[in-house]
Amino acid sequence: MKLLPAILEIVKPLPVHSFFDGFSGSTRVSQMAAQEGYQVISNDISDWSRILATSYLKHDKPLGFYSELIEHLNAVSGYDGWFSEQYGGDDFGGSAVQSDGLKKPWQRHNTRKLDGIRDEIARLNLSEIDEAVALTSLMLALDSVDSTLGHFSSYLRKWSPRSYKKMILKTPHLFENNCDQTVLQDDIFNLGEVEADIAYFDPPYGSNNEKMPPSRVRYASYYHLWTSIIKNDKPELFGKVGRRVDTRDSVAISPFEEFRRGEDGRFLAVAAIDRLIAQTHARFILLSYSSGGRATISELSEVLTSYGNVKKVVKIDHKKNVMAEMKWSKKWLADNEQPFNEFLFLLER
Repeated sequence: MKLLPAILEIVKPLPVHSFFDGFSGSTRVSQMAAQEGYQVISNDISDWSRILATSYLKHDKPLGFYSELIEHLNAVSGYDGWFSEQYGGDDFGGSAVQSDGLKKPWQRHNTRKLDGIRDEIARLNLSEIDEAVALTSLMLALDSVDSTLGHFSSYLRKWSPRSYKKMILKTPHLFENNCDQTVLQDDIFNLGEVEADIAYFDPPYGSNNEKMPPSRVRYASYYHLWTSIIKNDKPELFGKVGRRVDTRDSVAISPFEEFRRGEDGRFLAVAAIDRLIAQTHARFILLSYSSGGRATISELSEVLTSYGNVKKVVKIDHKKNVMAEMKWSKKWLADNEQPFNEFLFLLER
């Protein structure tokens, strides 16, 4: 069972019209809510999420308008620019390991196109929304020819079959919006004045693996390359995968990912959830939580029950592809401290 149908099944019966997606990420939840007719406020601190949200939620032209722009970008000639230098690789009999011993996320024939197309998007001086659609198309095209595990914290030693394909931009699957949707890009704790009927939160939880070192890769690092493509700022890089220096663990850290305890002995991640719920102006709060996160079920229980009535708990077992509604009880808490499950908690304040 996918997460989106589960969220929709919980939300649809509720008397809500406005939907705040506080950690929108890929924007799939924001898109779903918009397509269902909700007034959406989509927020994420990342540049790439803002671009996706602007593309899908704010486009104001006929759905076929962007075909000419996308065709123009596909016709642009490629060249060896900054992206090819940093992230383009040659094929050594199927190996993605280059002469310097480093692996690359894309083959050079596609990073050459990336260099040409990204420069052309900048040259065209497009409106904010039109540029967002173009950049969304570029990210989707690059995603279809990469040689990664779905993120940019490590690259494959052998070129993936799809990395040999020629990158071709396509118009994103846009949909008509019936509401004037809102797109924000800010730290969630700077948005205390946002009001909505329901708030959906899926923060980047840290691992509860006690053996996980403090210097583990943070959420911001998984998609650092999208940030560089959006900003086109040719940043200073470090490490084997060429991460932006502004994604170092000491800089790009979310309190929800914190592995440490505070002076009171409480996990900082749990304290962050507490603070988040306390500042939220919504009758309903839908919290997504992975049982592999730093906060334990019992600790999360204490936070939620201190703010209202937990009306529903849904467990999603991704391995078994099943969804089940759970009863909120101490027995439930004991039975569900298992990894690899996703939980949705519906709180009414």
